[in-house]
Amino acid sequence: MDEFDSAIVRNLQEDARQSNRDIARKLGIAPSTCLERTRLLRARGVIRGYHAEVDLPALNRGVQAMVAVQVRPLSRSVVQSFERSVARLPEVLSVFTMAGSDDFLVHVTAQDIDHLHAFLLDRFTSRREIVGFRTSIIYQHLRKPVLEPLADVP
Repeated sequence: MDEFDSAIVRNLQEDARQSNRDIARKLGIAPSTCLERTRLLRARGVIRGYHAEVDLPALNRGVQAMVAVQVRPLSRSVVQSFERSVARLPEVLSVFTMAGSDDFLVHVTAQDIDHLHAFLLDRFTSRREIVGFRTSIIYQHLRKPVLEPLADVP
């Protein structure tokens, strides 16, 4: 990626709804060049999609938590089955498969603490492969919306 590709990615991270013409103008390149570079970034998998950021409390999801989960037996079929089934639950925002003492970190959201508690009791305690889990309530989630290129390591 050169400086123009990085600038296109940065601009799309800042606002994916801005027009190709606006990005081209900001970068001082022709709109056709900007469009082709954006198309190539998508084709190479650098740009994987465009998403709307939503306000969770506005969707009646005012509580967030991280659930650290350990499963047994630790086999490919158990891991894949857990990933697929948990990712489909409406309360789950994301599932991270981990190395270390926890096998998974599951980011969940709920209406309130009572709903979170019921979700954990109904969806986690009844699963035979789960040997333990810990829940941490999230007070605040700060997200970095624009990823800057990393410096080259000599």
